[in-house]
Amino acid sequence: MEPVKIAENVYWVGAIDWEVREFHGSTYHIPRGTTYNAYLILDEKPTLIDTVRDSFAGEMLERIGKIIDPKDIHYIISNHTEPDHSGSLPAMLNINPKAKVICSGKGKEGLSKYYSDKWDFQVVKTGDTLNLGKRNLKFIEAPMLHWPDSMFTYAVEDQILFPNDAFGEHLASSQRFADEIDPAILEEELKKYYANILYPLSRLIPKKIEELAPLGVTPKIIAPSHGAIWRKDLDKLIQFYLKWSGGWAEEKVVVLYETIWDSTKKMAKAIAEGVASAGVPVFVSKISETPLSDLIKEIVFSKGFILGSSTVNNDLLAGVVPLLEELKGLKPRARVGAAFGSYGWAGGATKAIEEQLTLSGMQIVMPAQTVRFAPSESELAACFEFGKQFAGKVKGSS
Repeated sequence: MEPVKIAENVYWVGAIDWEVREFHGSTYHIPRGTTYNAYLILDEKPTLIDTVRDSFAGEMLERIGKIIDPKDIHYIISNHTEPDHSGSLPAMLNINPKAKVICSGKGKEGLSKYYSDKWDFQVVKTGDTLNLGKRNLKFIEAPMLHWPDSMFTYAVEDQILFPNDAFGEHLASSQRFADEIDPAILEEELKKYYANILYPLSRLIPKKIEELAPLGVTPKIIAPSHGAIWRKDLDKLIQFYLKWSGGWAEEKVVVLYETIWDSTKKMAKAIAEGVASAGVPVFVSKISETPLSDLIKEIVFSKGFILGSSTVNNDLLAGVVPLLEELKGLKPRARVGAAFGSYGWAGGATKAIEEQLTLSGMQIVMPAQTVRFAPSESELAACFEFGKQFAGKVKGSS
């Protein structure tokens, strides 16, 4: 694939990873792959903004080489030290050891530890500028969006914002611009990325967006480091982030479960039918049959969550634990929850679920629904009514 021109003398020179299916270890399932976006600005002092994962260094260098000799790059901007963005810095600096690396203070700490403390670093902070010749770059620190070292780079004359991991999504595509991609797919991947990467940092996002205009940052293009480049409908993209960071959720219920002999599964289906009978959309799944990152997206953007587990050793099933651990870190706001499950000799799973959901910040609005051994017809009818009543709680939640 050729370099892609995104503005006069500004090019995408990144890499497309068609094959990757897991991110951040194995917690984030990305069935559509991803991109590692790097950008080249031609000026008196040619500048590269971010690099790519180390295994794609050759692909990036080949694209750069179709425009300019990589040895002529004067500055390399590192907006974020995570190796999917900084992994090819060593390859770049082996070719061009005189290039200056521009990063935040925390960025220098991270890059020095990951790679080398012998590079020519220039540390920048919010409001600092860098002249490239005809162009100027402005830097905005963005700590915890989503690492302490994170920063944005703004090409002043071109009005292009390079926000690294903000406004991105994991989506491999030969189409580099958001307006060329199916809007439904794009929004789905944006939401999934936000839920799994940025949701715990939501309180910081409106403040950072409000900070941009007073600094003279009024972008016409937003070029993140994963996924599509936005050259149209920027207001739509920003409004997504403002809405999601404000705690928006759909009037919807997520019903998830793990089961041993299908008793809890039968309960889950009856509860889901009860929710649907009240006119509330419902998503139902066995936890082990759906990627964790997909489940997180469903929970984060739904007002209600009902979690079920069979009991083993007076506790919940091990397959439920990773989901609950993720929720403790995410802490979904203004969500209502409930528990259900079956047991044989003794219970315990539903109590553990209620305790863990409470720790994650959810409000338990109904006593747990439990069944011993297999559910009878009357017990399934009670599960149906449980779901119906829970749907009413969701409708009444703020």
